[in-house]
Amino acid sequence: MSGKQRVFIGDFVHCKTLDTLEILEDTAIFVDEEGVIVAIERGCDLKKAEEISIPRLGWVKEDVMVRVARKGQFFFPGFVDTHIHAPQYPNVGIFGKSTLLDWLTTYTFPMESSLKDLARARSVYTRCIKRTLSHGTTTAAYYATIHVATTNLLSDLCLANGQRAFVGRCCLDSLSPDWYIDESPAQAIKDTRATIEHIANIDPSNKLITPILTPRFAPGCSTELMTQLGALHKETNLPFQTHISENKGELDLVKELFPNSPNYTSVYDSHGLLTPKTILAHAIHLDESEVDLIIKRQSKVSHCPCSNSSITSGTCKVRWLLEKGVEVGLGTDVSGGYSPSILEAARQASLVSRHIAMSGDDKAKLSIEEVLYLATRGGANVVGLEQKIGGFEVGMEWDAQLIGLGPNYWSEDEGNPECVKALEGVEESPVDMFGWENWEERIAKWVFNGDDRNTLAVWVKGRLVHEIRK
Repeated sequence: MSGKQRVFIGDFVHCKTLDTLEILEDTAIFVDEEGVIVAIERGCDLKKAEEISIPRLGWVKEDVMVRVARKGQFFFPGFVDTHIHAPQYPNVGIFGKSTLLDWLTTYTFPMESSLKDLARARSVYTRCIKRTLSHGTTTAAYYATIHVATTNLLSDLCLANGQRAFVGRCCLDSLSPDWYIDESPAQAIKDTRATIEHIANIDPSNKLITPILTPRFAPGCSTELMTQLGALHKETNLPFQTHISENKGELDLVKELFPNSPNYTSVYDSHGLLTPKTILAHAIHLDESEVDLIIKRQSKVSHCPCSNSSITSGTCKVRWLLEKGVEVGLGTDVSGGYSPSILEAARQASLVSRHIAMSGDDKAKLSIEEVLYLATRGGANVVGLEQKIGGFEVGMEWDAQLIGLGPNYWSEDEGNPECVKALEGVEESPVDMFGWENWEERIAKWVFNGDDRNTLAVWVKGRLVHEIRK
């Protein structure tokens, strides 16, 4: 995919476990032509890499691209957005005082319906992809619209821009305006198959783009449609994404529409839609039995704290889910969420957990290490790519971002506070550094103060897909 061997030299930070960050200082990571990490060497500078390590790998120095991180910079794994609606991108930050069901009618369905137009869709999707890449999102699980042509266009644009993506045509045959609805379950399945076939044509091995079955949510899908999607899920073994237990009004609606099901989770389970490849967004109002069923079926949860707060859906008890054994990742849920940044989702996940703690459950608080894990390895687990992305290990693919914290100052002599030099970072940074911060403090300041100005470069599968040019 990348077509050239690469060496990255400097400091590397990644999550080893849910609560452990590993710092690899003065390290070199070697990436082959396919974007796969083939070697990691600590205590390796540019000279050693060129004179010893590169020849030892059988590579020719002149054919290898080398990127050396400067003082104040570090490499971090790419973020994984486990839940994002690409056609809603123009509406980021627009939600008024609405809650879920009226928000769909007022803002969402009109915007999604308008993206039947190819030119309009190209403009929206291109900007969405480029914006998420600029925030370090190397993998995204996208909801598209009900339209085949523009869903296919989203797949094309993700591939062209080098973003790893799961792209799903949205299925919706109930409780939607007559100007934005699948005409029948049979047509919904036919159109879904068309998008699956398109992705098979443009990326046969799913190196970057993977189709994902996408019913909007149970109230928007008839029993017949969900049954047929369950059969398609079983036939293709493709991943599956939907919403669950986002809003209390939604729960009441599910009870009304599916009176024979004991709860929301069982609705999906009874249609064959609760499997190890299922991503359930929100999962705010689940009861104990529902979580037990999710664990039994090995389904996953996308936590969307920005959206949950923005449209007043509720607070998801992430610590409870994790302790029960549920795999959890982060989602921006654009445009229920106001930001396309997973870094913003991570800080909001931390803050929401503190609100839960203020209700008397102090252990609910999520640490910096934990929210960064959810943003990387946790997200990789949710989308089924835990063997490929989420960390820096031999055999994993180089999905990474270069973070710069500067230009501020570092001290040459800690005993002389007047002896300082400018950090070589970004020209403008929202993160102020003073030189005495340790790694834990640097990472914390990035999480709570950083934004896309700190994301200097982004790679997916070894390919440079975004860079701030000076």
